[in-house]
Amino acid sequence: MIQVHKKTQAIGVFDSGIGGLTVANAIIKHLPNEEIIYFGDTAHLPYGDKSADAIRYYSLKIVKFLLEKQCKMIVIACNSAASAAYKVLLDFFQDQTIFVNVVDPLVEAVVQANHKKVGIIATKATTHSGVYPYKLLEAQASLEVQSLATPLLVPMIEEGYFNDNISHAIIEKYLSNPILANIDALILACTHYPLIRKNIETFFKKNVKIYDSNEVTARKVREKLTESNLLNDQGKSNHQFFISDYTKSFEETTRIFYKEKINLEYCPIW
Repeated sequence: MIQVHKKTQAIGVFDSGIGGLTVANAIIKHLPNEEIIYFGDTAHLPYGDKSADAIRYYSLKIVKFLLEKQCKMIVIACNSAASAAYKVLLDFFQDQTIFVNVVDPLVEAVVQANHKKVGIIATKATTHSGVYPYKLLEAQASLEVQSLATPLLVPMIEEGYFNDNISHAIIEKYLSNPILANIDALILACTHYPLIRKNIETFFKKNVKIYDSNEVTARKVREKLTESNLLNDQGKSNHQFFISDYTKSFEETTRIFYKEKINLEYCPIW
């Protein structure tokens, strides 16, 4: 049984870095009364090229930190962490908080649309996990699914290169891969990728349905909190943002992912 929480307690959100701020932003937009405690593991980014064991270790440590902050819910706002660590986190902590990951809401949205051929672009860790094809085919056996690792996109976006000739060339190179030929939908299986969504839509001339995790995850958060009678209706929104390694560039880059100015607090939990 989940331990008793209060509506006014915060929602914990974590990612391998600051890309998960796109998810945090969507949650705040949909649930303005909720308080967010965000943790970005900038000391170990990117998770996309780490082993599954390493990702699980990092995730366990971060969730422990967020539970110490009394979070009523924890959102795994990282596809690599959701792919590698979700089951382990449930095994350790499911009696202490509610979990939402970015994979399951996205799979549900795609399956409901009844597509024929779906492409997936993601980090190496998410691609190698096979979590998206497994869950998609489990729900819709007739679906054709193709996955493509796109490791250059995360560092490109974090450096702010997503609306220039360099980014256009990299994006076009990946999306022109024959693996993605004739798809009718594309899953952006990384929380960084919504920032290049317009570039991707332009490439496909809006003939391919694009899915990202932001809005669907925010809706799942609302659904889960409502089910548990934990939706905050008292208007509190004192958000906190922690990172495990600090540089001035991280603070500057947060403006790409999160439009309001925020103060990143250095928190070396390792």
